[in-house]
Amino acid sequence: MKTSDFNFDLPAELLAEHPSEHRDEARLMVLDRKTETIEHKLFKDVVDYFDEHDLFIFNNTKVFPARLYGNKEKTGAKIEVFLLRELDKETRVWDVLVDPARKIRIGNKLFFTEDESLVAEVIDNTTSRGRTLRFLFDGSYEEFRTKLKELGETPLPKYIKRAVEPEDAERYQTIYAKIEGAVAAPTAGLHFSRHLMKRLEIKGIDFAEVTLHVGLGTFNPIEVEDLSKHKMESEEIIIDEKNADIINRAVDAHRRVCAVGTTTMRALETSVSSNKKISAFNGWTNKFIYPPHDFGVANSMITNFHTPKSTLLMMIAAFAGRDFVMHAYEEAVKEKYKFYSYGDAMLIL
Repeated sequence: MKTSDFNFDLPAELLAEHPSEHRDEARLMVLDRKTETIEHKLFKDVVDYFDEHDLFIFNNTKVFPARLYGNKEKTGAKIEVFLLRELDKETRVWDVLVDPARKIRIGNKLFFTEDESLVAEVIDNTTSRGRTLRFLFDGSYEEFRTKLKELGETPLPKYIKRAVEPEDAERYQTIYAKIEGAVAAPTAGLHFSRHLMKRLEIKGIDFAEVTLHVGLGTFNPIEVEDLSKHKMESEEIIIDEKNADIINRAVDAHRRVCAVGTTTMRALETSVSSNKKISAFNGWTNKFIYPPHDFGVANSMITNFHTPKSTLLMMIAAFAGRDFVMHAYEEAVKEKYKFYSYGDAMLIL
């Protein structure tokens, strides 16, 4: 398989700038892998495809407001700082991306408040845009994190050209988000409303949770034609014993097991053993799933519509077959489905 096998024409107007008015009223394209048929529904109709004791597996990661704006010492130039991951809690050292990067060198200081209560010093270069910062803040760790939240902005993807709006703080977060650590939302889960969750519960559908802290690497473009040479960035996964047991019981009982989102699927495929059992897991994954791939746990999945040549599209193609998926995407463009983070959804059975 080559990167170019996953290219298609995506009109710019199909990239969703705003979420649907109600979470569960986005459009839903339903793909049946056995019959290779396609249906057009609303997301809230997802409940009709599942029965009692079928299982939904959610990624409960929580997005933190990762985008900050500071000023460079002396010049006062405005610099965007995107927090990627905390490297050391004690010394407040973080991996970040900076923009514009050419202006930021080791030894530079960035000021985030007028009273200079939060300052960062650049201590290393990691990539062309990547830097390591040490934050200087006179207060406890809890106060430091509170300050980052106060100053931070919801990290909407760069393709959304509009300014962040107050509703983004709520809508760019799943309703079941619990464990903070993601810099991008697990977007398939954004379509679940409290009302829909209650309807699933009443129908007797079971729920399990895993945690995969989504990093920006998920969205990195592939710059090689040979997929076997692409390296994914690592993301942190946590799956506890209780949820592993719920998942294994559903698999053993041959239930319909639905992975909500590509991040959930990556977490499952990282922690599944050769005998198709999920083990408790606490660690990191750089697993890249592309065709052909033998999936060990989920037999259905929910996902958004992804951009051309993306690793996410490749995973979907591995799950549902490349030709069928590319045909479905042609249909999605023709029917004007909305793509990407705030876009519409797909259910693959």
